Amino acid sequence: MRWCALALPLFAFSGGVGAETLTYKGEWRLMHAGAATITYQPGSAGLTIKTTGFVGSLYHVDDRYTVSFDKGFCASSSFMNAEEGSKRLETRVTFNQKPGKAELIERDLKRNVISRTNEVDVPPCVHDVIAALGRLRSLRPAQGETLHLPISDGKKSIQARIVAQQKETIKTPAGTFATQRFEAFLFNGVLYRRKGRLFIWLSEDKRRVPVQIRIQLPFYIGTVTLQLVKEEES
Repeated sequence: MRWCALALPLFAFSGGVGAETLTYKGEWRLMHAGAATITYQPGSAGLTIKTTGFVGSLYHVDDRYTVSFDKGFCASSSFMNAEEGSKRLETRVTFNQKPGKAELIERDLKRNVISRTNEVDVPPCVHDVIAALGRLRSLRPAQGETLHLPISDGKKSIQARIVAQQKETIKTPAGTFATQRFEAFLFNGVLYRRKGRLFIWLSEDKRRVPVQIRIQLPFYIGTVTLQLVKEEES
């Protein structure tokens, strides 16, 4: 399973501060599963995901992802180095290298060969999933409102549907937050083939921090929940 690809929708920066670091704990089947950290600097963001403890002994994950984008969260390039189980993959995506195109190159690092290439049509401004959630954090849709954001991972290009749902109070290790819940429809063959549902809770304050994220996957995999542990700004 490409855990970093699944987790990318979970994080983004709203553009409200010079730099931001968010640290999360992960839980799977009521067990501590690992940690995730996103670090933002203007024009770029980085995400790391690691499994730890018992879950890490079952399935090793050490994924590192970076993306560059402009002030409108239009992506220009992304890079992922993924260590998952026995796989070692490096994936680069260049957006609009050719007009209206996203180009992907994936390399198998263990065999030192290019394992996949792809080119897909994209609109003039397209987000990767991190930039798309950055755009979402900058908006305040009313409850029940549906948004559509252009997203590409270099393999597909979609108009992602995001629905603003009810307001909820969420308790995390970083504190208790008034939030609004969103559901992003990226699974079930939309962007990712795997069946699942993605929920994101954004704080209601001006920072619009994603304080809790939940991916509901089929019963044989289970639900993955991430909660905010620490927030740092500079």
